[in-house]
Amino acid sequence: MPTDSDAVIDTTVARHADRLKTLARQLHANPELGMVEHQAVAWQAELLGQLGFRVTVPFGGLDTAYLAVRGEGAPVVCFLAEYDALPGIGHGCGHNLIAPAAIAAGAGLADALQSAGLPGTVQVMGTPGEEGKGGKVLLAKTGAFDAVDLALMAHPRDRATSDRGRLAIMRYDVTFHGQSAHAAVYPELGRNALDGVMLLYAGINAWRQHLPEPCRVHGIVTDGGEAPNVVPDRAGARFYLRAPDEATLAAMAERFARIAEGAALMTATRAELATGGDLPYAAGRVSAVLNEAYLAVADALAMAPQRTGKPGRGSSDFGDVSLRVPGAHYYFGIVPPPASEEPNARGEHGSDSGDAKGRGMHRPAPLPSHSPQFAQAAGTDYALDNMLLAARALARVGARFVTDATFREQVREEWRADRA
Repeated sequence: MPTDSDAVIDTTVARHADRLKTLARQLHANPELGMVEHQAVAWQAELLGQLGFRVTVPFGGLDTAYLAVRGEGAPVVCFLAEYDALPGIGHGCGHNLIAPAAIAAGAGLADALQSAGLPGTVQVMGTPGEEGKGGKVLLAKTGAFDAVDLALMAHPRDRATSDRGRLAIMRYDVTFHGQSAHAAVYPELGRNALDGVMLLYAGINAWRQHLPEPCRVHGIVTDGGEAPNVVPDRAGARFYLRAPDEATLAAMAERFARIAEGAALMTATRAELATGGDLPYAAGRVSAVLNEAYLAVADALAMAPQRTGKPGRGSSDFGDVSLRVPGAHYYFGIVPPPASEEPNARGEHGSDSGDAKGRGMHRPAPLPSHSPQFAQAAGTDYALDNMLLAARALARVGARFVTDATFREQVREEWRADRA
């Protein structure tokens, strides 16, 4: 049975649906890379001001971060907005939907608290540069989350799910320095930097067999030389290292550096490692209590959430937030589920279940994020409608945290125990 706060939340989101969808479409049509999302922030600040929030821009020392606040007193519930795009494919991660969902959730919860005359502060925090630049990491270092009691956000994917966690990540640019020479006339005078890159790749490929699940290493060649008849004196590659915890990631980083050093020794070149300004992200914490709360709300809103599936393999600067404050990074679907994935009585989907796998049933391929197909889906009416459903779900979880002291203490105690 919906509560009074649920009704207020739903009414608020429905009342502002057109403006929220317009914002999502504007962000989608005008993608901006991390830390330069100036137009995106201007649009969001304008809408938040119209919704009664006190908006501070810039915030936390970042030009394209903001903080919007309504209400007073404790507890403080913060909804996190992302809005940066990917190079080349725009909103192939769907961040154009995250920001409007956070704004809608904030407005819904703030209206619900005001209607009930309850204390509590609602924040919507704009966090730039999630794709590598670590806006949340930088904001956390300035104390942006010190007064926050709960941090929530919702991210698009092919299905609605609870927070499945994420991998810690480090990113490296590797540059090999050699000696150029004519590749046909004086090859003996050259030292081939591209050979260093190729041997680095060979070393990584040999290493992969011995990496524990779910560790990941993947990369690209960024510089392979200028012409075939010139021995490259400079070549480069970019690699991401991911691990389920920071200790494992540190060990991987040490091994990676040794592989690069070995490639340089074999080619008589010099290997230089740098982060390219990208920050490492922590794996962070996952709250079972908050996950169950979201799944219950998602069921009530007919979002058909998945309860099965492997843990998260991506990375996000939300991991660093979860080390500082209880929170959850939920997901909502932006494409219709296949007919073969109708939920059963337990809310599970047949193609993901062990029984289905045992019978050899075909599991439909997921919609890959960071792809042109995902970018296209993030601009559809279906995605925008589900964005508003996700906003209602976020606000309802936030309302329960504010109004249910037992639930609030369960969330806090779980987080304290996990951190210990």
